[in-house]
Amino acid sequence: MLSRFVPIIDWAPRYDRKHLAGDLNAGLTVGVMLIPQGLAYALIAGLPPIYGLYAALVPIVIYAFFGTSGQLAVGPVAMVSLLVATGVSELAPQGSDEYISLAILLAFMVGVIQLVLGLLRFGFITNFLSHPVLSGFTSAAALIIGLNQLKNLTGIPIPRSNSVFEIIFEAGSGLGATHLPTLAMGIGGIVLIVGLRCLSRRIPGSLIAVIAATGITAWMALDQSGVAIVGSVPAGLPAPSVSFLNVNAMMDLLPIAMAIGLVGYMESIAVAKAFATKHRDTIQPSQELTALGLANLVGAFFQSYPTTGGFSRTAVNDQSGSRTPLASLFSAAIVGLTLLFFTPLFTYLPKALLAAIVMVAVFGLLDVKEVRFLWKSNRTDLGLLLITFFSTLLMGIEQGILIGVAVSMLSFVYQASRPHMARLGRMPGTEVYRNVDRYPEVERAKGVAIFRIDASLFFGNVEHIKDGLSSLLADEPDTHVLILDLYPVNRADSSAIHALMDTHQRLEEAGVTLLLSGVKGPVRDAFERSGLTERIGTGSFYMRIQDACDAAERILNPYLVKDADRSG
Repeated sequence: MLSRFVPIIDWAPRYDRKHLAGDLNAGLTVGVMLIPQGLAYALIAGLPPIYGLYAALVPIVIYAFFGTSGQLAVGPVAMVSLLVATGVSELAPQGSDEYISLAILLAFMVGVIQLVLGLLRFGFITNFLSHPVLSGFTSAAALIIGLNQLKNLTGIPIPRSNSVFEIIFEAGSGLGATHLPTLAMGIGGIVLIVGLRCLSRRIPGSLIAVIAATGITAWMALDQSGVAIVGSVPAGLPAPSVSFLNVNAMMDLLPIAMAIGLVGYMESIAVAKAFATKHRDTIQPSQELTALGLANLVGAFFQSYPTTGGFSRTAVNDQSGSRTPLASLFSAAIVGLTLLFFTPLFTYLPKALLAAIVMVAVFGLLDVKEVRFLWKSNRTDLGLLLITFFSTLLMGIEQGILIGVAVSMLSFVYQASRPHMARLGRMPGTEVYRNVDRYPEVERAKGVAIFRIDASLFFGNVEHIKDGLSSLLADEPDTHVLILDLYPVNRADSSAIHALMDTHQRLEEAGVTLLLSGVKGPVRDAFERSGLTERIGTGSFYMRIQDACDAAERILNPYLVKDADRSG
C-alpha cells in the first residue's frame, strides 16, 4: 500500500543495473540543460535568476520519490513562469522581496491544491481541458512569453504586458533605442542554439551558448558598454524557510494558483503519457498529481517557485537514455553542485542570451501542426483552438484559459445534448444491421422501424431524442413496430426514464408497439426499479436486434393480413 503512494519503494529494490548508464547519461545531460533554462525561466517569472536554480533542485528530488514516469523531467517551465508573473505582478513590484515571497507562496498553494486533488484521485480532471483548448492557450502564451523577451534581446525599454499588440507597438515605437551590442548577443545566441540543435538534440546548445556569451562579455567588458548582465549570483543551497507564509495574500493568489495547478498538471500529464505510450509503460494520473503537488509543496519551503514537467527537457531525457526516476536524482545533483561551487561563473552572463534561450524554447510551442490537422479533421475543435488562442492574446493569460475552459465545456454540453442517432436496416443475407444513410443497400422490413441511440440517456439529451423519434414516425407513417437499439447506452437517468415512459404512452395511443434490444444490465436495473420494465412488458426486451425483428414479424402478421385484404 505504501509503495503505491511512494513508488520508489517499489522500483528501487528491483532496479535493473542495465538502465544505470542511460539514467546517468540522461541525468547529467538534463542537469546541464536545466542550469541555463532555470536562469532564463526565472526571468520570465519576474524573479532573480538564482530562483530558477532553486526551482530545479528540491522539486526534482521529491518527484523522483513520488512520480510514476521514468522520463518526465520536472522543474521550471516557460508556461508556468509566465503565469507566475501574470498573477504576482498585480500584487507587488517584480524582483522585490514581497514579490519573491508571493511567488514562493504561490508554489505552496499550487502544491496543496494538486496534492489534495491527487489524494482524492481527481486525476480525471484533465478530461475537462480539451487538447484544442490547451493547444490554443499554449500557442498564444508562447507568443506572449517570447515577445516579452524583446526587452532583454534588444535593450529597448519595453514594459511587460500580456497583450502582444501592446508589446509590438512599444517595440516599434522604441526601435531607435535598440542597443546593437545587446541585439547582436541575442541574435548570435539564437543562431548558435538553433544551429547546434539542428546538428543533434543531444548537444547542450544552451549551455554552450551560455559559456560562449559569458566568456565574450567578460573578455570584452561588454557590461560597461551597456549590455545587461545577470550580476552577482548567491552561492549555496537554498535554506529552508517558512517566512513566505501569508494567509492574507492567499485569497488574492487563489485564482492564479488554481490556473497554474490545472495548466501545470495538464502539461505534465500530457508529456508523461506520450513517453509512457512510447515505452509501453503505465503511469498513474492521480499519483502524478500527488507527486507534482508534493514537489511544489516541499519545494516552497526551499525557496522554489511553481514547477511542473516540461516537454523539451523530457524529450532530451528520453533521447539520452532515461528509464527510471533515478535520472532526475542525477540532474538534481548537477544543479546542487552548481549552486555550491559554480554560481560565480554566471556573473557576466548577458540577459540577452537568456532571452535567446527562452525564445528558442517557447516558439517551439507554437502548434501549427494542430491547426492544419483540425482544419482537415474537426472544424468544431479548430474553433475551440482559435477562440482560446485569440482570447489569450487579446484579453490575457488568465482570461484566455478561463474562456477556453468555458467554451470547451459548452461545446461538450452541446454535443452531449445532440447525440448521434441512426435508422437501421439489415445487410442482405446477414443478421447485421447498419445505418441506412451510410449503407443504402440494407433491407428494411415493411411496418418496422429500427432506431439506434449512440449515447447514454440523460436530462440534457432526452428532448433531442424524442424529437428524433417523432421525426422518424412522421417520415414513416406506416410504422407498426418501433425497435429501439439501446446497446450503446451505458446509463439512463430519471429524466430519460420519464421520457421513455412518455414515448411508450404516445406510441401506444398511435397503435405502435415499442420493443427494446441490447439493453445492458445497469440500464435494465434502472428500468426495473422505476417501473418502466413493467409498463413496457418484460416480453418487449430482446438481446439482439434480430430477435426483436423476429418478434416484430410475429406482431405484424395481423397488420399484414389487413393490408392484404384492403389491397384485394
